[in-house]
Amino acid sequence: MSKFSAFLKRKNIVFSLRRYGIDALGAMAQGLFCSLLIGTIIKTLGQQLNAAFLTDIGTYAMAVSGPAMAVAIGYALKADPMVLFSLAAVGWAANAEGGAGGPLAVLIIAIVAAECGKAVSKETKIDILVTPAVTILVGVALAKLIAPPIGTAAAAFGKLIDTTTKLQPFWMGIAVSVLVGVALTLPISSAAICSVLGLTGLAGGAALAGCCAQMVGFAVMSFRENGWGGIVSQGLGTSMLQMPNIVKNPRIWIPPTLASAITGPIATCLFRLEMNGAPINSGMGTCGLCGPIGVWTGWLAPSEKAIENGAAAIAPGAMDWLGLALVAVVLPAVLCWAFGAAARRLGWIKDGDLKLN
Repeated sequence: MSKFSAFLKRKNIVFSLRRYGIDALGAMAQGLFCSLLIGTIIKTLGQQLNAAFLTDIGTYAMAVSGPAMAVAIGYALKADPMVLFSLAAVGWAANAEGGAGGPLAVLIIAIVAAECGKAVSKETKIDILVTPAVTILVGVALAKLIAPPIGTAAAAFGKLIDTTTKLQPFWMGIAVSVLVGVALTLPISSAAICSVLGLTGLAGGAALAGCCAQMVGFAVMSFRENGWGGIVSQGLGTSMLQMPNIVKNPRIWIPPTLASAITGPIATCLFRLEMNGAPINSGMGTCGLCGPIGVWTGWLAPSEKAIENGAAAIAPGAMDWLGLALVAVVLPAVLCWAFGAAARRLGWIKDGDLKLN
């Protein structure tokens, strides 16, 4: 046993919640932002400016989200170069096989593949063959084996969201807002879930409310720790950056989740806010302002899926713009700040709990 422990130490293989649930998860969120999310922002900008060049760039960036996440995880696990480079293929396979659960599949599979690759790295004279072969074979085999069930589970979560859209608007507003908002912060793809479900109309508006509550909420609530950089990285990037902190203290998730439970029914019942752009925008929140842009484009020219669901172009009035501003930015900021302040006074959240690495 002592020999095995010494081997693990020599290979820098550490089985711990911090290594996998904080370091690897945090790096994966950055990899996702540097591919899918920034790609979606650039693509949306290209579409709005009618700039095909930018649209193509965004599409290419979105396509490599799996490799980007896997390589980021390998970096966090301090993988050797041969392992790190081989994880690109593993990430592509895991993300492709995982469907809506792609990011979660990448997280699990890349960790296993990276540790296996590290275990054999530099142990033979033909390392250039052995290390990438082991890393890729283990990773892709796992992707084939466990990524589809992970995708099925994520799809089931999506069906749960779809079921809630059939409830009356008040309860639907709460349920969809909370569920999609939570999915956005979790290492699964809320954008993919909304896209697969074709989530538009009032359900899309509720989903937008939940995503904005998480992103804007975490950005404002953590301003003390992260400053303006945190406002940009979370408010225009992704609240998934807070997942390592959520693992350490789950109570930091209470304020934005409560905020989403309030803004959801406000969107559906008070303002009748519909998201009739591309369904993927329902799960984007304020990431690159893709969610609000989706609402705006849906007013002027609804997407094909929205038209199938009965949407029609409208001339937005003052109440439409007011509803969008309040639901997407103002209410999440105010509510989450207030709930966060209360949580700090109760001792549920302490200084540093929301600090981004």
